[in-house]
Amino acid sequence: MFFVVLGLWFQKGQSTFTEMIESRDIDDQLRLDLLREALPYIQRFQGQTFVVKLSGKVTESPENLASLAEELALLHQVGIRITVVHGGGKQLTELAKQLGVEQTIIEGRRVTDDATLEMAKMIFAGKINTDILAALRHRSIEAVGLSGVDGNIVHAERRPPKEVFNRETGERAQIDYGHVGDVVQINARLLTVLLDHGYLPVISSLGADDDGMVFNINADTIAAEIAVRLQAEKLILLSDVDGIYLDPKNPETKLNRLSAREADDLVAQGAATGGMIPKLQSITALLQRGVHSAHVISGTKRNALLSEVFTDKGTGTMFVA
Repeated sequence: MFFVVLGLWFQKGQSTFTEMIESRDIDDQLRLDLLREALPYIQRFQGQTFVVKLSGKVTESPENLASLAEELALLHQVGIRITVVHGGGKQLTELAKQLGVEQTIIEGRRVTDDATLEMAKMIFAGKINTDILAALRHRSIEAVGLSGVDGNIVHAERRPPKEVFNRETGERAQIDYGHVGDVVQINARLLTVLLDHGYLPVISSLGADDDGMVFNINADTIAAEIAVRLQAEKLILLSDVDGIYLDPKNPETKLNRLSAREADDLVAQGAATGGMIPKLQSITALLQRGVHSAHVISGTKRNALLSEVFTDKGTGTMFVA
């Protein structure tokens, strides 16, 4: 904001000290105007539930994580009930490489063998979860670290072998994903107790079945299912992209706001292609199940979360029912 005002100051040719002071006054006025713009959103969302999903790419940088924790803390402090869900695929891949454990990823899905599951437990429920908690504690937020195994939050079942088309070989094959799980049910009782008492839950992307078998589960899926179970106002997906693009190579094709019907039309008309299709389909299905809006925003751009929630323009792509 300061640099915007400074640019305007130079454009107008102001150069005296008095005028510089006045430009600072203008800067203060702009900040106050931003607070005025945020006020109706603060009033509207106070007491509402947001589920915020953090990708591994978002949490790998301590500086970026500290900035995100500050934004999450602000949302929490104005009375929004925040639940954080995180993955950690990037960190898991890096650890596997360090330990010499070969990884198999097919069509974006990781095959989770015994060794990979043990590493996922260490990375997801251990390092990343603790790093997020520490960053939130630095902002005086009482956060509670959990995995989907705790309190039977994520009841899952082992994913059965599936026939998958391998684009590299051009052939179809039966793939056993190993210890990968699919969500059967979300038990929100523990989360509700924590939220009702002012805590901020931070959940890693693991789940278990009735026999205590632990599974690696897609964090987007867990976040979506928790959002539905908590009847969340918003599901916010933070990643290394700042929205949905019709053409990822053309920034002018970014979609700022879409209804569920418009998203379905993009798929039906062939305007959506490749990996955008399942993402749009999963988001529209989520909206049909009661979540009021879903957002795809950058988790590496400072203030992107606050701007998406508290300003008219936002920063990413917003989906509404």
